[in-house]
Amino acid sequence: MTTTATDLPVYLVKGDDPGLLSQSLSHLLALLGGGGGLVEDFGPDVEVSAIVEACQTPPFLADRRIVVARDVGRFRVDEAALLVEYLADPNPTTALVLVGGGGALSRPLADAVRKGGHVLDAAAPKGKARTSWLVQQARDGPVRLDAGALDLIGEHLGEDIARLSTLLDGLASAYGEGATVGADEVMPFLGQAGSVAPWELTDAIDRGDVPAAITTLHRILGAGERHALVVLASLHRHYQAMLRLDGAGVTGEQEAAALLGTAPFPAKKAMSQGRTLGSARLAKAITLLADADVDLRGARDWPDELVLEVLVARLARLAPRATNRATNRATGRAGSARRR
Repeated sequence: MTTTATDLPVYLVKGDDPGLLSQSLSHLLALLGGGGGLVEDFGPDVEVSAIVEACQTPPFLADRRIVVARDVGRFRVDEAALLVEYLADPNPTTALVLVGGGGALSRPLADAVRKGGHVLDAAAPKGKARTSWLVQQARDGPVRLDAGALDLIGEHLGEDIARLSTLLDGLASAYGEGATVGADEVMPFLGQAGSVAPWELTDAIDRGDVPAAITTLHRILGAGERHALVVLASLHRHYQAMLRLDGAGVTGEQEAAALLGTAPFPAKKAMSQGRTLGSARLAKAITLLADADVDLRGARDWPDELVLEVLVARLARLAPRATNRATNRATGRAGSARRR
């Protein structure tokens, strides 16, 4: 784990997950407060002038004053300039902690923090790096997780990885500090399945895996708390990209990316899946999406969740039959194994 110097004039804690942001802030304050610091915490409704005044005030009955400013992305350019001016000659007995949120941070302020302080990135990595991150967090936690338990937690939490710390603390309370915990011991503590990224839904649909697509949809609507129309818009963008490439004559992912205005990897996926579906199935998918849009706006007296379930199942059924047969065989084998 990266060590953080505790004698710097300014720190920035950034990230887009409120839970992870809060955990990183708590960890930092514990480090900074180890020397007898006095913490003054300013919420998102405090003016910058008050924050600067607190930074310039010497600590009382403490070695150091720790000033926390939250949602610093809300600061206008002129307001951020006051902090940049302060950081040009900071008070040596104050540690200013800036916490992300409220919008994009002013570039001059971000540069001033990097020049004289330290930036803590509270965001969890994506993709393959996420597994390594989970392993490291578990390794630093109060219990030891075996491989089965770690896989189960990673799958169950999905994008809600801020719950990991609370889960590990609960396991430590139940089984003791330093205990080795397996999947069976973890299961009762998991709670509701966490949300997942929207691309997991489209990937399941593209595979023709109806059960996985429906399960993923429920996680997005439930733990993800996404509105049905937001999910529909995500699906529409997915098929719209394939439709734009259909018949466009692109010969590679770079041309596809240029046409779509995206990175090469998602463009390559859209090009490949569009060719797999073909023009007729793409047209059918667009029709299904349009019908679902009308239904969600009141044309059909169905719950929003049911409208999306039917849509997702029908979209997945558009996958080539070979894909569907492979999925059904795999589902059948899994069901047989569970029955045994």
